[in-house]
Amino acid sequence: MDASVRDAIVREVRDRFSGDSGGHDIEHTFRVVRNAMHISSIEGGDADVIELAALLHDTDDRKLFGDTHGECPFARSVMENRFSDDTIEHVVSIINSVSFKGRDTRAPDTLEGRIVQDADRLDAIGAVGIARAFAYGGSRGRRMYDPSDRPRTDMDAETYFSNTGTTINHFYEKLLLLKDMMNTDTGRSMAERRHTFMESFLDEFYREWDGEQVPKRRSGVLSDVQGK
Repeated sequence: MDASVRDAIVREVRDRFSGDSGGHDIEHTFRVVRNAMHISSIEGGDADVIELAALLHDTDDRKLFGDTHGECPFARSVMENRFSDDTIEHVVSIINSVSFKGRDTRAPDTLEGRIVQDADRLDAIGAVGIARAFAYGGSRGRRMYDPSDRPRTDMDAETYFSNTGTTINHFYEKLLLLKDMMNTDTGRSMAERRHTFMESFLDEFYREWDGEQVPKRRSGVLSDVQGK
C-alpha cells in the first residue's frame, strides 16, 4: 500500500476511535495489523487487502457504531476513490465476517479474511485480551463477576450482541473458545500461549475471590459451558 494512502487512512481511523476507553482504540487496530501481517508473511495472501481490512475491521462495528446491516458506510467512504471496486467489496466482505457472533460465527471465504479474523481474535485473548475484556465491560457498566450469574451457551448473533452478562462470563462465552476457532496454523500456534495465560489468570482470579481457597469454580464452569 502506498505510504501516503496508508497515512491518510490511519488518520481517519484514529479520529474514528478517539476517546475510546473500551479496548477498541487505535492501538488495538495497530496490534491487529501487526498480527495480520505476521500471519500473512507465513500463510500468504494479498498483503494490501489484509492490511487494509485490518485497519478498517472495527470502523463499522455494530457494538460501537450501531447496525449498518452490512453496508459499512465508514469503511466504504475511506476506501472510495483510493481502491478498486473489487478491493472495496473484498474488504467489506471481510469486515462483515470477522466478528464473533456466537453460534452464527463463520469463517471468511478468503484467505485474506481468515487471516484478519485470526489477527483480531489474537488481540481478544492473552494478557492484552484480558485487559480489553475488563475495559470494555467497565465501559458498558457490566459487573466484573457474579457467582450466581452463569455463562450463557449456544447464543445466536442477536442474543450474543444483546447479552449483558459479567466480564468473567465473557471468557466462557467467547474468549476461551477462540483458540480452537483459529483458521490458520500460524494463528493457532500464536493462540496457544495466550489461551494458557487466560486459564492461569482465571485460576488466580477465583483463588483470590474465594480468599486464597483452592480454585474449583473455573473447571466446573467450563465443564458446564461445554455440556460435560
